[in-house]
Amino acid sequence: MKQLIVLMGVLPILLVFISQYTLDQKNNDNISRLQECVYQAKEQAKQRGCFTVEIKEEMINKLENYFDITEEEMDIVLEEIPRYRTSVFDDRELIYYKVSVPLKKIMAGNRFFGITDEENMGMYTIESWTASELLRE
Repeated sequence: MKQLIVLMGVLPILLVFISQYTLDQKNNDNISRLQECVYQAKEQAKQRGCFTVEIKEEMINKLENYFDITEEEMDIVLEEIPRYRTSVFDDRELIYYKVSVPLKKIMAGNRFFGITDEENMGMYTIESWTASELLRE
């Protein structure tokens, strides 16, 4: 009987670890999708010299579908002024981009540990620079 009581106390904690592994897999998949979307948009922006409206809208539509979020929940900063490739590298040819999306659930069983749903979320951000490949005509 004593072992049954101990099992009933330990079992919920062990189930949290199993569900955390599943949640980590889901979050890693979402992060991979975000990286893929941003990478595709970045490569297109390199060819055109900046993030055009079409590139931005295509990326936002993909992110909305993948993450089931709205554009207002995202934090997107993209360089929209064309940058041109120069004969020697300098900062004038760099295209800046920053894309953040919310991860709504980071820890499984958060209420079991006293963590509210508002505290159990965060933003995943990709921020970097890329060199333009657009030649000045």
